[in-house]
Amino acid sequence: MSAPAADLARFQPASDQSLLVYFGQQITLEAHQHVMRLLRLLESEPVAGIRNLHPAYCSLLIQFDALKLAHDGLERILRPYLDRLEDVHLPEPQRVEIPVCYGGEYGPDLDEIAAMHNMTPAQVIELHTSVAYEVYFLGFVPGFAYLGELPPALVTPRLAAPRRRVPAGSVGIAGSQTGVYPFATPGGWRLLGRTPIQMFQPNRSAMSLLSIGDRVRFVPITQEQFAAREK
Repeated sequence: MSAPAADLARFQPASDQSLLVYFGQQITLEAHQHVMRLLRLLESEPVAGIRNLHPAYCSLLIQFDALKLAHDGLERILRPYLDRLEDVHLPEPQRVEIPVCYGGEYGPDLDEIAAMHNMTPAQVIELHTSVAYEVYFLGFVPGFAYLGELPPALVTPRLAAPRRRVPAGSVGIAGSQTGVYPFATPGGWRLLGRTPIQMFQPNRSAMSLLSIGDRVRFVPITQEQFAAREK
């Protein structure tokens, strides 16, 4: 039986106006669910003086007004919240399919990744599309979702030197993570393919296609299908 969230939680000051709540140091679904439950509880029952909440893989960064709160006082306030986490209901995750054209100009690192792991490109694609990935958090740029975890056989270090420009829609891997670049930006993840789907649209009610807790599957498409979806 897993330990209660309150027993796992560890507090660490991150600055004079922020506090980190850790639920372990490893990327696990259990730790991330604790993060999501605490986030949901603090959003539904706000604490006066808390300004922003920033979830990550296994931690929640809490920024606060230093004129109203201090680290030790905030920790005392949060302890009863932690005792109630097991009772917090998380909504059924949204399930999202993202079409991807793998390899070629869209996935310039596919062949190299296959060679690194003694696989064929087709085997890399099969592995990458075999998993329903969890959206752990969003960051880096608006709409960029950190997805995990990759099948162990695909875990790959990021590029030694980042590219100056990664095209929007590029699907990359780094370490045990995968993700989609919503905009053209510099980046050091190894690129497997590209999606024609727009991951972030400011004029959409939910600007980001993905939200924390969603489940994502990648679906391979042809260049012709990519061109048809891109129009």
